[in-house]
Amino acid sequence: MIRAIFYSKNDEYFGFKISGHAEYGRRGKDVICAGVSALVINTVNSIEEFTEDSVVTEECENGLVRFKIIGKVSSESKLLLRALRLGLCSIYEEYGDKYIRVYFREVKSCLR
Repeated sequence: MIRAIFYSKNDEYFGFKISGHAEYGRRGKDVICAGVSALVINTVNSIEEFTEDSVVTEECENGLVRFKIIGKVSSESKLLLRALRLGLCSIYEEYGDKYIRVYFREVKSCLR
C-alpha cells in the first residue's frame, strides 16, 4: 500500500512523504504506482523549476520520497502541493484504501 502524508503549518502545506507500493498490478504494470509516481515527480520538478523556494528532497529506491520546503512557501508551490493532494485523493477515491491512503498532519512546532 502507498502511504502519502502531507505536512502543514497553519493550514499551509510545506511538505509530504510518500512511501510504499500499491501492489495493484505486476511490477512495471501497476497503474496506481505509475500514477502516484508521475504526480509526485512532476510536483517536485515543477516546484524546483518554476519557483524560488528552497527545498529538500530525499528519494529512495524502495518507493520513499520526502519533500520539504524550507522557509516561506510561495503561492506557486501552494498551488502545486494542492494539485498533488487533489491527484492523490482522486486516485484514493477511484481505487480505495487497499492500495493508497492519504493522511494530513498539522505541525505545531515553529521548526519545520
